[in-house]
Amino acid sequence: QEQLVESGGTSVPPGGSLRLSCVGSGFPFGDYNINWYRQVPGERRELVAWIDYTGSTADYPNALRGRSTISRDNAINTVYLQLHNLQPEDTAVYICNAPSRSLWGQGTQVTVSS
Repeated sequence: QEQLVESGGTSVPPGGSLRLSCVGSGFPFGDYNINWYRQVPGERRELVAWIDYTGSTADYPNALRGRSTISRDNAINTVYLQLHNLQPEDTAVYICNAPSRSLWGQGTQVTVSS
């Protein structure tokens, strides 16, 4: 069974940091680009970071640019999203995606609150 499983989400105060993980299984994980999105209820799902299958190319299209780092370790089928200087508006469910497999994880909740 192909799947992506996210973890690492929790509640942090403003200015805090987190590292989220996305573990893939059931498919050749190291052959696929991975995206991280975030979703707030009632709003459009937003792409926050992307990394290619080798880990050599990444992009950060939105408000997390400069406050996030995406990386991967294909030996353990894992993509990471390091988040820095989190703010209340970053509160969301963070979800990883393998677009070429049309595969989505269930997401991990990040809450930023004092």
